[in-house]
Amino acid sequence: MEPLEHLLAERACERLVLDFVHRLDLGEPPSVAELFTEDGTWEWPEGERRIEGRDALRTYFATRPADRLSRRLMTNVLVTVASPTTATATSYFATHRVDGYPGGMVPAGPPTQVGHYEDVFRKVDGTWLLASRTLFLPFGRPTVRLGDGEFTGG
Repeated sequence: MEPLEHLLAERACERLVLDFVHRLDLGEPPSVAELFTEDGTWEWPEGERRIEGRDALRTYFATRPADRLSRRLMTNVLVTVASPTTATATSYFATHRVDGYPGGMVPAGPPTQVGHYEDVFRKVDGTWLLASRTLFLPFGRPTVRLGDGEFTGG
């Protein structure tokens, strides 16, 4: 690959990593499915969850609670381009999340999850897409529901 083609492939894959969390936190969660290939997969081995196919992904991400507030912090995005049509990446994340969000500002708490994603990308018809995303979660706790006592002060 030419250096510019390689750089553009890396950037397109990095953009997918960031677009994924942006759509979950600030966009329309079901639209995350559009970032995957038609046969794309999202997997959480410890949670024994494997969602396969764009339609199933759309349905899965549409189940996100309407009153959920989340912000994911992405870092250490390392893309490795293997060929003009394939790449992989590892990226770290921390998720801050509460359910029962009434609007406004809520007190910050510790992250609900800290882990990393391992991604496989495939270029389809000139567009880079996620072929698979696997979640590894060494740190996690249940999502707090506002009003359950943990976050009560201003």
